[in-house]
Amino acid sequence: MRNLFSPYAGIFFDLDGTLADTAPDLVAATNQLLVARNLAPKPYEFLRPYASAGARGLLEGAFGISPDHADFTLLRDEFFSNYEKALLVESKLFDDMSHLLDQMDQAKLPWGIVTNKSERFTNPLTELMGLRQRAISTVSGDTTPYSKPHPEPILHAARIAKVDPTKSLYIGDDIRDVVAGKAAGMKTVAAAYGYCGCKEPPEAWGADYIVNQPLELLQIIFPNRE
Repeated sequence: MRNLFSPYAGIFFDLDGTLADTAPDLVAATNQLLVARNLAPKPYEFLRPYASAGARGLLEGAFGISPDHADFTLLRDEFFSNYEKALLVESKLFDDMSHLLDQMDQAKLPWGIVTNKSERFTNPLTELMGLRQRAISTVSGDTTPYSKPHPEPILHAARIAKVDPTKSLYIGDDIRDVVAGKAAGMKTVAAAYGYCGCKEPPEAWGADYIVNQPLELLQIIFPNRE
């Protein structure tokens, strides 16, 4: 049944850089690696965009290495250990996101989370933030055999929610979110307030909408509400 106030059957969010501002704790876990090696920590503003690509991006920003580097696996595993111990120190929902989620809950509009973060971190983090209990579906990068930009994680979330993906909306802060959302048949929103770590600016991603702050999503999700 279509929602009275929204043209969408379901709303799906990327997690890091879209729904929640998790970069402070991701950057802290990264800088721990540098400090442990007697190297100077990187400024938060420098590493923030790299958080969009998770451990791979942050290690590239901090050490200038890619996954084919001999030290990558060791550094990645140490990063994971650091992060797992401090998932929710400074991480929080983006400003006004709580209000948006409340509005969707009040309108009985299903919403879910689709992230490339692994379940090892997604599940405890969303539980601690009170999101997992509210989201109709939470799909991580290793929940299905695929991760974004493949559409399967988004389609899987829509199946769990029992909503038509072609009547749903996907919101993310990276070009892969838009690529995955479009491939899943959803309308897409580029969250320009997020980390946006890829080389192309949000205007070049091909999203149906671009928002500069979470509150702008209200008009997209509820265009019929007075």
